[in-house]
Amino acid sequence: MTPRQLKRRINWWPPFLFGGIRVLEIGDDWRHARVQLKLRWYNRNYVGTQFGGLLFAMTDPFWMVLTLQCLGRDYIVWDKAGEIEFVAPGREDVFAEFHVTDALLDELRAATANGEKYLRWCGVDVKTASGEVIARVRKQLYVRRKR
Repeated sequence: MTPRQLKRRINWWPPFLFGGIRVLEIGDDWRHARVQLKLRWYNRNYVGTQFGGLLFAMTDPFWMVLTLQCLGRDYIVWDKAGEIEFVAPGREDVFAEFHVTDALLDELRAATANGEKYLRWCGVDVKTASGEVIARVRKQLYVRRKR
């Protein structure tokens, strides 16, 4: 599957489609993704701000998918754990940007070279268009070379 095909599929996936989540970009080299959560009447929480579950959901698959695509078929990559810290109320559309660096990939390859599993936390900030941090999300990846 190409990044463009994945973007199209994820944008039609019901939890994203009906939650107001939209993938704006997935880099052709799988190194970057940008996601938006629009604030709508149907996805606000009790006090009228961004619903925390959707703030977490908008970040859910990207570290795992991007890392798996960058490492290739010789690796197993899974989400093992996740956590979110709510920093400020989201009163407007918010965005998350993911960047898979050479340093991260080199670290994962080195740590799994002997066939052992490796657990690595990756983080992303959810921000407004002006850069205000609304939430910090961390996902723990399980990475291992296939046997």
